[in-house]
Amino acid sequence: MNEPVGKRAVVIGGSVAGTLAARVLSEFYREVVVVDRDEVLGVDKPRRGTPHTWHAHGLHARGYFILEELFPGLLDDLRDSGIPVGDLARMKWFFNGTQVMPADSGLPSITALRPVLEHHLRLRTAALPNVTYRERTDVNGLLATREGKRIIGVRVQGRDGSAEEERLGADLVVDASGRGTRTPVWLEELGFERPAEERVKIGLAYTTRMFRKRPEMFDGWQSINPVASPSHPRGAFFGQVNENECILSLTGILGDHPPTDARGYLAYVKSLPVKEIYEAVKDAQPLIEPVTFKFPASLRRRYERLKRFPERLFVLGDAFCSFNPVYGQGMTVASMEAIALREHLARRREPDSRRFLREIAKVINDPWDISTSGDLDFPGAEGKRTLKVKMGNAYMAKVQYAATVDPEITAAFMRVAGLIDPPTALMKPGIVRKVLRANRRRPVTGATVTELPRPGSRSRAA
Repeated sequence: MNEPVGKRAVVIGGSVAGTLAARVLSEFYREVVVVDRDEVLGVDKPRRGTPHTWHAHGLHARGYFILEELFPGLLDDLRDSGIPVGDLARMKWFFNGTQVMPADSGLPSITALRPVLEHHLRLRTAALPNVTYRERTDVNGLLATREGKRIIGVRVQGRDGSAEEERLGADLVVDASGRGTRTPVWLEELGFERPAEERVKIGLAYTTRMFRKRPEMFDGWQSINPVASPSHPRGAFFGQVNENECILSLTGILGDHPPTDARGYLAYVKSLPVKEIYEAVKDAQPLIEPVTFKFPASLRRRYERLKRFPERLFVLGDAFCSFNPVYGQGMTVASMEAIALREHLARRREPDSRRFLREIAKVINDPWDISTSGDLDFPGAEGKRTLKVKMGNAYMAKVQYAATVDPEITAAFMRVAGLIDPPTALMKPGIVRKVLRANRRRPVTGATVTELPRPGSRSRAA
């Protein structure tokens, strides 16, 4: 441990963002307490407080490298337990119904079930001698100094129905409680303004089913992913999650939601532009009934723009910004925020709330631009279409087509999607030349589903 910044830090929420925050805080505080309303330790299945964890999740590139830094050996443990780890650019991706050219990008991607990955992270974090999880406990509010300028703890209460409310003191409180955070309400109670909110309405729904895996289902691919686009708005993520099971999450936007009855679910699968998914699951053994999760809008709370904010209160994860999950950014952004937390505490003897919120906003900027710009490419999505968004989407359409004929473009695109490079990396002169050259040969009519080489094969740029 570094020289302690304080005696106790309290983290609200024990999912990925909260657990990663606790792992980092353990380096700077004598005691770290994670408070969650659910039972979380030892749990590797979806729980009531996190219904989105039923659905397909990916930990891509940047997040993978950060977890390896925070939890040495974790990723080997995941592999050893049968969780697939592969190259992000050698998955079977489809843009506009056409397969993207596979590439060797060196960008790892984990397709574990989200609760399984959370379980591994919590197992490692809870084993730290100065970290404690308080499960089945509600946080009823913040404790503040008399003038309200500084947070000094939280009010907690066990959920067994008999426990009395308790005052839990803290030198730092970190809100990682997710999209349903109570911090805006608590700020008002203390005499502060709520943060402004930005929303991009997409009306998304996931519907997911698990299946018994058969060897022929994937033909060597880790996952098969037709990405939704304006020309093919129905999408899917069909991937291996362990040695015996696979997951199929269907996505639909703007009210065109995948059904939850077995027959309707399969009909939706059949409507996808990639027919091999239907062929793989039409006679497969289902392991669960279809489950659905609705995501009305991406939401960003502009904490960094507040002129007044109480000291010793930090906000991160979905409590700060909740991304459209189809882009797979949430867990990776949470890991990037954990590193920002570590860097902030390593630089400063006193945590600075407003400075930290500005630092987190910078972490969020690129992922937010990527996901919201992508959403605004759909005519029915509600949000502000600036000239930057319109030009970016026009160019991105060309990049996506170029990736179907040039593996170097695939690798460059996946470095951005994996949050290794900023979106501006796709504007480098060499990339722009390749994109424009590929698009000169682009067919005038809509693309048809095109099959490209299997993962073990190699291909040259067109």
